[in-house]
Amino acid sequence: MQTILIIEDDTEINDMLRILLTQNGYRTVSAYSGTEGILAHSKEISLILLDLMLPGRSGEDIIRDLKEKHNVPVIVTSAIHDISKKVDLFALGADDYITKPFHNEELLARIAARMRTAAGTTTSDQLVFQDIVMDTDAFSVTCNGTAVELSKHEFALLQLLLENPNRTCTKSLIYDTVWDYENSADDNTLNVHISKLRKKLKECNPDMDYIETVWGIGYRLKK
Repeated sequence: MQTILIIEDDTEINDMLRILLTQNGYRTVSAYSGTEGILAHSKEISLILLDLMLPGRSGEDIIRDLKEKHNVPVIVTSAIHDISKKVDLFALGADDYITKPFHNEELLARIAARMRTAAGTTTSDQLVFQDIVMDTDAFSVTCNGTAVELSKHEFALLQLLLENPNRTCTKSLIYDTVWDYENSADDNTLNVHISKLRKKLKECNPDMDYIETVWGIGYRLKK
């Protein structure tokens, strides 16, 4: 079982994260300040959730000290939306960034992705959902036995959905993963790509609908 260190000074948020993570199979360690978090950090920790706006020391300094002590993925949580701030944090060693308030499903998906990367076991070369088969190494997809020609972003979008078959992929997660934090991503761009992806899959199997919309949140594979 993997252990996640939660560094969050808001007691209610810390407790909420602890309960959420425990219910999803993780062990947790809670800290309520940067100093306490650094002291609690050990080789038992697999990943860190770090609130950026902690009292006292800056979040940037805390990231640096955490990484120097034991280099595990750090996901920053903050109400700051400034894209330049995100870039600065990545330069300091943060591995991901999620803006408050966030959806629990998005946080869990980001945690799972960072855990896979840190373990050196990114997703399998082959992803399968019903009659969709994706080979990530060959950059190929078949649906109902027919090859599907996808653009770079369509492929990445389908890959994200296939990697999270039991979760809703929020728009924020899709923008950051598929468009890699580009400012160009917006609702219209995403809607166009989803529409094209659905159409291409439908052409291969007219009897199936593979992707469903979760209104106001994002998209998921349809069971």
